[in-house]
Amino acid sequence: MAQEGELEALARGEKGAWEAFVRRYAGLVVAAVRGIARETTEVEDLVQEVFLRLCRDDFRLLRSYDPTRAQLSTWVTIIARSTARDALRRHRPVVVPIEAVPEGQLAVDPVEPVRPLKLPEALLSPRQREILTMLYDREMEVAEVATTLGIDRQTVRSAHHKAMVKLRAHFKAGAKP
Repeated sequence: MAQEGELEALARGEKGAWEAFVRRYAGLVVAAVRGIARETTEVEDLVQEVFLRLCRDDFRLLRSYDPTRAQLSTWVTIIARSTARDALRRHRPVVVPIEAVPEGQLAVDPVEPVRPLKLPEALLSPRQREILTMLYDREMEVAEVATTLGIDRQTVRSAHHKAMVKLRAHFKAGAKP
Protein backbone atom coordinates (compact mmCIF):
# COMPACT_ATOMS: atom_id res chain seq x y z
CA MET A 1 0.00 0.00 0.00
CA ALA A 2 1.28 3.46 -0.87
CA GLN A 3 2.25 5.66 2.03
CA GLU A 4 0.72 9.11 2.52
CA GLY A 5 4.06 10.65 1.59
CA GLU A 6 4.03 8.82 -1.75
CA LEU A 7 0.53 10.09 -2.51
CA GLU A 8 1.55 13.61 -1.60
CA ALA A 9 4.59 13.33 -3.87
CA LEU A 10 2.27 12.12 -6.67
CA ALA A 11 -0.10 15.01 -6.07
CA ARG A 12 2.84 17.44 -6.24
CA GLY A 13 3.70 15.95 -9.63
CA GLU A 14 7.10 14.54 -8.72
CA LYS A 15 8.30 12.57 -11.73
CA GLY A 16 10.00 9.80 -9.72
CA ALA A 17 6.90 9.21 -7.60
CA TRP A 18 4.73 9.05 -10.73
CA GLU A 19 7.08 6.56 -12.44
CA ALA A 20 7.10 4.35 -9.34
CA PHE A 21 3.30 4.53 -9.14
CA VAL A 22 2.93 3.55 -12.81
CA ARG A 23 5.38 0.65 -12.41
CA ARG A 24 3.58 -0.58 -9.29
CA TYR A 25 0.03 -0.41 -10.69
CA ALA A 26 0.46 -0.87 -14.46
CA GLY A 27 -0.12 -4.64 -14.29
CA LEU A 28 -3.21 -4.17 -12.17
CA VAL A 29 -4.60 -1.55 -14.57
CA VAL A 30 -3.87 -3.75 -17.60
CA ALA A 31 -5.67 -6.70 -15.99
CA ALA A 32 -8.70 -4.56 -15.08
CA VAL A 33 -8.92 -3.06 -18.57
CA ARG A 34 -8.39 -6.41 -20.29
CA GLY A 35 -11.52 -7.69 -18.55
CA ILE A 36 -13.55 -4.88 -20.17
CA ALA A 37 -11.95 -4.39 -23.60
CA ARG A 38 -13.46 -6.25 -26.53
CA GLU A 39 -10.25 -6.29 -28.55
CA THR A 40 -6.65 -6.56 -27.48
CA THR A 41 -5.78 -3.49 -29.58
CA GLU A 42 -7.99 -1.39 -27.30
CA VAL A 43 -6.14 -2.39 -24.10
CA GLU A 44 -3.11 -0.12 -24.56
CA ASP A 45 -5.24 2.91 -25.39
CA LEU A 46 -7.51 2.26 -22.42
CA VAL A 47 -4.59 1.81 -20.01
CA GLN A 48 -3.19 5.12 -21.19
CA GLU A 49 -6.62 6.70 -20.70
CA VAL A 50 -6.68 5.43 -17.08
CA PHE A 51 -3.32 6.97 -16.21
CA LEU A 52 -4.25 10.20 -17.99
CA ARG A 53 -7.43 10.37 -15.96
CA LEU A 54 -5.48 9.89 -12.73
CA CYS A 55 -3.12 12.80 -13.41
CA ARG A 56 -5.59 15.10 -15.22
CA ASP A 57 -6.50 18.43 -13.60
CA ASP A 58 -3.44 18.50 -11.36
CA PHE A 59 -4.07 14.94 -10.04
CA ARG A 60 -7.59 15.86 -8.88
CA LEU A 61 -8.85 12.26 -9.01
CA LEU A 62 -5.78 10.88 -7.29
CA ARG A 63 -6.18 13.47 -4.54
CA SER A 64 -9.72 12.20 -3.96
CA TYR A 65 -8.45 8.77 -2.84
CA ASP A 66 -9.56 8.01 0.73
CA PRO A 67 -7.47 5.27 2.41
CA THR A 68 -10.20 4.71 5.02
CA ARG A 69 -12.62 3.49 2.34
CA ALA A 70 -10.43 1.08 0.33
CA GLN A 71 -6.91 -0.02 -0.37
CA LEU A 72 -5.19 1.90 -3.15
CA SER A 73 -5.05 -1.21 -5.36
CA THR A 74 -8.83 -1.68 -5.04
CA TRP A 75 -9.45 1.99 -5.78
CA VAL A 76 -7.14 1.94 -8.84
CA THR A 77 -8.92 -1.17 -10.15
CA ILE A 78 -12.32 0.54 -9.83
CA ILE A 79 -11.00 3.66 -11.56
CA ALA A 80 -9.50 1.53 -14.36
CA ARG A 81 -12.72 -0.39 -14.97
CA SER A 82 -14.96 2.65 -14.92
CA THR A 83 -12.60 4.60 -17.19
CA ALA A 84 -12.48 1.70 -19.66
CA ARG A 85 -16.28 1.37 -19.69
CA ASP A 86 -16.73 5.11 -20.18
CA ALA A 87 -14.21 5.20 -23.03
CA LEU A 88 -15.84 2.24 -24.78
CA ARG A 89 -19.28 3.84 -24.46
CA ARG A 90 -18.01 7.05 -26.02
CA HIS A 91 -16.57 5.16 -28.98
CA ARG A 92 -19.53 2.91 -29.73
CA PRO A 93 -20.56 2.90 -33.37
CA VAL A 94 -23.61 4.97 -34.17
CA VAL A 95 -26.64 2.77 -34.77
CA VAL A 96 -28.89 4.00 -37.55
CA PRO A 97 -32.54 2.93 -37.35
CA ILE A 98 -33.46 0.69 -40.25
CA GLU A 99 -36.25 3.08 -41.21
CA ALA A 100 -33.63 5.75 -41.94
CA VAL A 101 -31.64 3.56 -44.37
CA PRO A 102 -32.63 4.03 -48.03
CA GLU A 103 -34.38 0.96 -49.40
CA GLY A 104 -31.88 0.68 -52.24
CA GLN A 105 -29.09 -0.04 -49.77
CA LEU A 106 -31.07 -2.89 -48.22
CA ALA A 107 -31.95 -4.59 -51.50
CA VAL A 108 -30.33 -7.93 -52.17
CA ASP A 109 -30.18 -9.44 -55.61
CA PRO A 110 -31.87 -12.81 -55.76
CA VAL A 111 -29.45 -15.70 -55.92
CA GLU A 112 -30.24 -18.34 -58.47
CA PRO A 113 -28.49 -21.70 -58.53
CA VAL A 114 -25.88 -22.00 -61.25
CA ARG A 115 -27.42 -25.24 -62.40
CA PRO A 116 -30.54 -27.06 -61.27
CA LEU A 117 -29.96 -29.86 -58.81
CA LYS A 118 -30.33 -33.36 -60.16
CA LEU A 119 -31.61 -35.67 -57.48
CA PRO A 120 -32.00 -39.42 -57.85
CA GLU A 121 -35.65 -40.15 -58.62
CA ALA A 122 -36.00 -42.60 -55.71
CA LEU A 123 -34.45 -40.23 -53.12
CA LEU A 124 -37.72 -38.48 -52.20
CA SER A 125 -41.28 -39.72 -52.31
CA PRO A 126 -43.69 -37.94 -54.68
CA ARG A 127 -45.43 -36.33 -51.67
CA GLN A 128 -42.11 -35.09 -50.25
CA ARG A 129 -41.17 -33.59 -53.64
CA GLU A 130 -44.56 -31.91 -53.91
CA ILE A 131 -44.36 -30.48 -50.38
CA LEU A 132 -40.84 -29.13 -50.96
CA THR A 133 -41.95 -27.57 -54.25
CA MET A 134 -44.89 -25.89 -52.57
CA LEU A 135 -42.86 -24.65 -49.60
CA TYR A 136 -39.77 -23.46 -51.47
CA ASP A 137 -40.65 -22.83 -55.12
CA ARG A 138 -44.16 -21.48 -54.59
CA GLU A 139 -43.29 -20.01 -51.15
CA MET A 140 -46.47 -21.31 -49.56
CA GLU A 141 -47.01 -21.50 -45.80
CA VAL A 142 -47.42 -24.85 -44.05
CA ALA A 143 -51.12 -24.16 -43.47
CA GLU A 144 -51.65 -23.42 -47.19
CA VAL A 145 -49.87 -26.62 -48.20
CA ALA A 146 -51.96 -28.64 -45.75
CA THR A 147 -55.20 -27.12 -47.04
CA THR A 148 -54.21 -27.61 -50.70
CA LEU A 149 -53.24 -31.25 -50.18
CA GLY A 150 -56.07 -31.97 -47.76
CA ILE A 151 -53.72 -33.19 -45.03
CA ASP A 152 -52.86 -32.15 -41.48
CA ARG A 153 -50.27 -29.41 -40.86
CA GLN A 154 -48.19 -31.80 -38.78
CA THR A 155 -48.08 -34.22 -41.72
CA VAL A 156 -46.65 -31.41 -43.88
CA ARG A 157 -44.03 -30.62 -41.22
CA SER A 158 -43.14 -34.30 -40.81
CA ALA A 159 -42.81 -34.90 -44.57
CA HIS A 160 -40.70 -31.73 -44.87
CA HIS A 161 -38.42 -32.85 -42.04
CA LYS A 162 -37.96 -36.35 -43.47
CA ALA A 163 -37.20 -34.94 -46.91
CA MET A 164 -34.60 -32.55 -45.48
CA VAL A 165 -32.94 -35.39 -43.55
CA LYS A 166 -32.70 -37.43 -46.77
CA LEU A 167 -31.31 -34.46 -48.72
CA ARG A 168 -28.69 -33.69 -46.07
CA ALA A 169 -27.57 -37.32 -46.00
CA HIS A 170 -27.44 -37.44 -49.82
CA PHE A 171 -25.33 -34.27 -50.15
CA LYS A 172 -23.11 -35.16 -47.19
CA ALA A 173 -22.35 -38.54 -48.81
CA GLY A 174 -21.69 -36.82 -52.15
CA ALA A 175 -19.21 -34.38 -50.57
CA LYS A 176 -16.89 -37.15 -49.33
CA PRO A 177 -13.98 -38.05 -51.66
